[in-house]
Amino acid sequence: MTLIDGDEISARVRDEVSREISDLDYTPRLVAVLMSDDPASETYVRMKHQAAEEVGVDSETIDIDPEETEEALLDVIDDLNQDEDVDGILVQLPLPDHVDEHAALDAVAPEKDVDGFHPENKGRLMDGRPRMVPATPRGVHRMLQEADVEVDGADVTIVGRSNIVGKPLAALLTNHDATVTVCHSHTDDLAAHTRRADVVVAAVGVAEMIDAEMVAEGATVIDVGINRVDADNDKGYELVGDVAFDEVKEVAGAITPVPGGVGPMTVACLMENTVEAARQRRKN
Repeated sequence: MTLIDGDEISARVRDEVSREISDLDYTPRLVAVLMSDDPASETYVRMKHQAAEEVGVDSETIDIDPEETEEALLDVIDDLNQDEDVDGILVQLPLPDHVDEHAALDAVAPEKDVDGFHPENKGRLMDGRPRMVPATPRGVHRMLQEADVEVDGADVTIVGRSNIVGKPLAALLTNHDATVTVCHSHTDDLAAHTRRADVVVAAVGVAEMIDAEMVAEGATVIDVGINRVDADNDKGYELVGDVAFDEVKEVAGAITPVPGGVGPMTVACLMENTVEAARQRRKN
C-alpha cells in the first residue's frame, strides 16, 4: 500500500510556486473576504495567509461583519475587482444565511477568481479550456500524478456532487480521459459503483462512510473529507475523513490520510492559481 502524502507533495508545489514568483518582476496579491465569525472559516483563511507568506504572495483579509447586508459584501467585491493591484479574490465560504452565495461568487471578476467558482470559469473547465481549476480538484489531480496513478482510461467514482469538489473534479478528470461516475445521496447501491472503480474519491462530508467492503483490491482512494468526531483526548475530538482509513488501507493500493492529505494540497494549489491569475492579468 502506498500512502499518498499531501504534506510532502504540497511542500513541493509551494517550492515550485515560490521559484515562479522569484522570477517575476512583481508580487502577486491575494485578498480574502471573510464575512463570518465561524472559527473554522477563520482558521482556513489564516492557513491560506500562512501559505501565501511562505511562497511570496502578498495577502490580506477584509473582514465584514456577518450582520452586514449582502449589498455591503458585493460593494467590497466590486472594489476589489476594480483594484488593479489585486490579482486574486476569494470569498470564504460559508456565508451568512441572508447572503446569496451564488450572487457573491458570481460577482467576483472571472480573471481574479482564484477559487474557480465563477460560472464562466466553471464553463471553461467543462469545455476543456480551463482558466482556473478549483484548488481541491487541482490538488487531487496532482496527487494522482505524483502517485503515478494513470487517469487515462481509468474508472473513477466520485462520491459527492458539490460545486466545489465533485462536479469540477468530474470535469477535470473527464478532460484527462478518465471514465467518471459521480455518486450522491440519491445513488442506488453506492457500493456497486465504488467497488468497480480503479480510483475512488470520497467528498461527501460523512465521517468514515467508505469502508473496506466498498473498495476493490488495489484501488486508489482519495479522501477529501474532513470531519470532527468525539474522541477521548485533550481536544475532545479528532479529525477523520470520509474513508475508514485503518480498514481501507488494508485493501487499497494507494490512499491519502486525513489530516495530511488533500487539505494541504488545496492550499498549495490556491497559491498556484493566484500566480496564474497574476500572470494572465498582467500580460494583457
